[in-house]
Formats: sequence, structure tokens, C-alpha cells
Amino acid sequence: MKKSLLFCLSLATLFVNFSPASHATERRCGWLRNPTPANWWLVDRDGSWTISTQGGRSARGMEKIPDLSRSQYVTTNGSYGYACACMDVDANSKTMRITTIYRAKQLPLSTCRRDPALPREN
Repeated sequence: MKKSLLFCLSLATLFVNFSPASHATERRCGWLRNPTPANWWLVDRDGSWTISTQGGRSARGMEKIPDLSRSQYVTTNGSYGYACACMDVDANSKTMRITTIYRAKQLPLSTCRRDPALPREN
């Protein structure tokens, strides 16, 4: 009986140690930039995170990015520009890419403008 229990516990430990690591969703807040078609970045305290590039990869969940309101959106190139936002995402810190967007919320521009950890926007 003891050997059987010990074998089961050892087997369970083996499965736990080799199970895929669970992802940890991160909340990232900063400047949400969309300077040209299909090009999106989030610039936060840790740097510039690529969300989408024209002709390249796009993060899953792009549809979670809300329509950015005109009153809290700065245009820099026709209808393209930037806003302040927080996003719940999966990100690859080695490649600085956001791979999945779970939630995105636009914030007042003043929130990012007051944050000393963020770069200044024009």
C-alpha cells in the first residue's frame, strides 16, 4: 500500500513539474499609438510594445481595442494618432511584443501626461 501511494505521489509530482506554465496576464498602461494603418504600439514605463505591424503580425484580440474617442485622442497623421490606455495582455518581454489582448480601456490623456514614467507626447 505504501509503495503504491508513494508511486502515485511521485507520478503526480512529475506531471505538475512538466505541466505547461500558466500565463500571467499583465496590465500595461501608457500611450496607445496608431500612427499609420495597421501599425499599433503601446509605450509604457518598460518601453515600446509592438501590437501590430502592417503586413506583419497582429496580437490576438485586436478587436478589444475600443474606438478611440475624438476628445481624448490626438491626431498626428490624418485620422491616425495616439491616446492613453490600459490593456490586460499577454506579452513577450524578450521580443517586446503584445501577443494577446484581453481587455483595453481608453483613459483621459491627462492620466498619461501626468505619469513621470512615460515619455512625453507632442
